[in-house]
Formats: sequence, C-alpha cells, structure tokens
Amino acid sequence: MTGIADTGFIVAFLNRDDQYHGWAVSLSRRITAPLLTCEPVLAEAAFKVSSVSIVLGLIRSQFLRLAFSLEENLSHIADLAIRYKDRSPDLADLCLIRMSEIHPKHEIFTVDSDFTIYRRNKRDSIPLILPPRR
Repeated sequence: MTGIADTGFIVAFLNRDDQYHGWAVSLSRRITAPLLTCEPVLAEAAFKVSSVSIVLGLIRSQFLRLAFSLEENLSHIADLAIRYKDRSPDLADLCLIRMSEIHPKHEIFTVDSDFTIYRRNKRDSIPLILPPRR
C-alpha cells in the first residue's frame, strides 16, 4: 500500500497524544512504499510537531518521499486557488489536490474532511484514506 501523505496524517503518526495516532500507526504498518508528499506539507508538519529534525527523519528513513515541484505546477496551483477561494485552502492542500491529479492511483492519507469537497480534474472525487469518525 502506498499513497500521498497530508499534514494531519504525519502529525498523527508522530504525536502520541493526537486523537488519530493509533489509526495512523496502524495504517503505517500496511505501507509498502514511501508515501508521496510535498514541501508545504512537511513545513506544516514540522511546525505542528515542533521539530524539523523528526519530520526530515521521515524522508531519510524513506517513510516519505518528496514528489512534487511547485515551480512545475504553478499554473495548476493558481487555478486551484481561484477555484476554491471560498474555502480558503492552504498551499499544502492545493499541492495535494494537484498531486492527486498527477498520481491518480494514489489515495490521500488525511484527517482533513475538506478533501471530500475538493475535486481533481475539476470533477472527480479524490480517493481518500480517512480515520473512522467518532
């Protein structure tokens, strides 16, 4: 199993006090290849867990792999920002939407229900792996 990692999944995986920690750890045991992600997600995760070193360790250990160039996808990201301006998405979310278009067989590992609203290729739902709702 592989996919695309969002900030919430990474934070839940790293933070034992996170309400979704058990879900993230359990899911991580089924991962067979590095999860793809982008630099904005890493920046958010490092901020939220208060440790750049720990987050970079996920890259070094090949749990995560950077697989996105903002420069190469700038026009797509700008279009997504306009399309979803009413939802005020952050840069990480826009990059993940675009990554889902580039990697259509990958699901996004997230705790963010906004991804149920976002669409890739303007109309297609994004395949997600979300924690069970309580």
